Amino acid sequence: MAASSHSNRLAQEKSPYLLQHADNPVDWMPWNEEAFAKARAESKPIFLSIGYSTCHWCHVMAHESFEDDATAAIMNREFVNIKVDREERPDVDRVYMTFVQATTGHGGWPMSVWLTPELKPFVGGTYFPPEDRYGHPGFKKVLTRIAAAWQQDREKIGEQGTRIVEALKEASLASGGGEAVEASAIEDAYQQIARSFDAHEGGFGSAPKFPRPVMLNFLLRVYARDPRSSAGKHALEMTLFTLRKMASGGMHDHLGGGFSRYSVDQFWHVPHFEKMLYDQAQLALAYLDAFQITHDPEFERVARDVLDYVRRDMTAPEGGFYSAEDADSTIEHGKPEHAEGAFYVWTREQIDSVLGASAEVFNFYFGVEPDGNAPAGADPHGEFGGKNILIERHTLAETAQQFGKSEAEIGETLARARQTLFGLREKRPRPHLDDKIITAWNGLMISAFARAAQVLDDPAYLAVAENAARCLQIHLYDDASGIMVRNYRQGRSTVEGFADDYAFVIQGLLDLYEASFDISWLKFALALQDTQDRLFFDADHGGYFSGSGKDPSVLLRLKEDNDGAEPAASSVAALNLLRLAQIRNDDSYRQRAEKTIAAFGATLTRIPGAMPQMLVALDFSLRKPRQIIVAGEPDSDATKALLRAVHAHFLPSKVLLLADGAAGSAFLEEKIEALREMKPLGKQPASYVCDNFTCQTPVTDADQLRALLG
Repeated sequence: MAASSHSNRLAQEKSPYLLQHADNPVDWMPWNEEAFAKARAESKPIFLSIGYSTCHWCHVMAHESFEDDATAAIMNREFVNIKVDREERPDVDRVYMTFVQATTGHGGWPMSVWLTPELKPFVGGTYFPPEDRYGHPGFKKVLTRIAAAWQQDREKIGEQGTRIVEALKEASLASGGGEAVEASAIEDAYQQIARSFDAHEGGFGSAPKFPRPVMLNFLLRVYARDPRSSAGKHALEMTLFTLRKMASGGMHDHLGGGFSRYSVDQFWHVPHFEKMLYDQAQLALAYLDAFQITHDPEFERVARDVLDYVRRDMTAPEGGFYSAEDADSTIEHGKPEHAEGAFYVWTREQIDSVLGASAEVFNFYFGVEPDGNAPAGADPHGEFGGKNILIERHTLAETAQQFGKSEAEIGETLARARQTLFGLREKRPRPHLDDKIITAWNGLMISAFARAAQVLDDPAYLAVAENAARCLQIHLYDDASGIMVRNYRQGRSTVEGFADDYAFVIQGLLDLYEASFDISWLKFALALQDTQDRLFFDADHGGYFSGSGKDPSVLLRLKEDNDGAEPAASSVAALNLLRLAQIRNDDSYRQRAEKTIAAFGATLTRIPGAMPQMLVALDFSLRKPRQIIVAGEPDSDATKALLRAVHAHFLPSKVLLLADGAAGSAFLEEKIEALREMKPLGKQPASYVCDNFTCQTPVTDADQLRALLG
């Protein structure tokens, strides 16, 4: 396979994914009017390739096909070729993913779609091998067949594309709800999820196994609804067991912290090694919730492990967070050979030579074997032969018994060994870093650091969250228009933000207000909520469209109806609105929230497990609103003691406010008159626990508050 020296239009872009393809022999163009006009002028179909920079199979298809001169010659002759970074343009990705899933029954990246010059899809798929393989046709064969069909009957293909777009539009309109969703949807979803639970290995379903934190969020709300019920107990058991299994598995980076995207096997052992920011954010929150419920220090350790990885390796100088680290990396400095997981895996000899006398303990604990430990069938490319993926094979107690030492001694030995191997690993070629700062994912990460500051009583995490929020405000937000952009890299993107950018950041800002009581973050959240409602809210049917509808090149205006690797924008927005309704004593927020939940009534009734995060919002809406107001100086030790008492409890359906007599209180009192009467008792800070601002007798003692909340 020969690759030529070449440069295409992508060289002018800022997206790391597009830049990865800037020297392909394919005449790639970005998604813009120039490319569309070229297709119309030359009457050629468009080949659209969508992926992202840390996507393993995107790299595979690029190496096999897009770097091949012979394949590029066909593509350049027969098609106008467009590359899209799905993380920059989720609206474009969503339209064509809907088409690919509807026509093939599955989706994924790289996504390969052929369009008419009017951008209407007529053929789609995902990864294509270079030659016929595993029942899949070779990519060159597919290109040739589609080109021939276009030459023979482009008018018929154009009509087919029109019919497909109309069918997709009808399907999107028909999927709406509009009726109030009953509480029974929560029970139905719990039963559906429980049936898929893997009682042996944790998680839900079989391999490959994804964390899907939205599922864990929902199960913990089922627990909180009635902790003593059989459903509540089982929901908690499923969540804690899954979190423990993931933390001990190879998907967890035991040296550097953080989690890989998913496990290719059912044991959480062999990961797909890419690390995504949105996974780190949501998993950190799940472990924080688990710690808040159980007070098990293991959950605190894992939460800190994730947060400290992000703080160390994924934080930009501006304060925002980078998007992802790749699964692949070069094996040695100065050599082109690369492999998935090369940065993370170890031979037994490497470990033995570095750790010396500690190696035996380390190898026993982490399941290190002389010939490698990847299970059969979990290494399709043969990249892990003779290599070990660290996984906690034995507990601390089992290891201590094996070597006749105390658990404390074994813990110290393992800590030193991990630090030694981490230092050695840092000298290896690092995986590619996608250094885009994506607005939505930063919102999720702000939530995680803000909640960590509360639950772990650690002001260092609050500082990280505040720095990130300031980064968004400075670099990704236009104060004059109230508009956020999608991402930042070497300057502000020209792509305006989407509904998830607003929803996730608003959530982060509400969490940041409750952690800092800085009223400016609440005011910023309110401003963004106004913009989100203006640009994305469907006033007729409820819910939030993913895009604003301003871009004519996006053929469908869709609402995300699945809480997947990331929650749907509408699911997060519904909960934001319910929280704002309490904070601002404004029923219009609640009405929009209820209309948003009802908009997905058909999905929640038919397949409730598809939207567990929306059910979190439903659960909040069905509960009696609870407010906890602490009246006192925020920096006083007595006020902090009351706040620690609040944070010691898992209270997912509450809002937390500070009445400190300063400007922040004045802003809150504009809408909540009752706050004016909530003052310290004598000279002691006081806590008021209220249901819809009907309050119990205030308390000044932290132990009394714990008892009241318990």
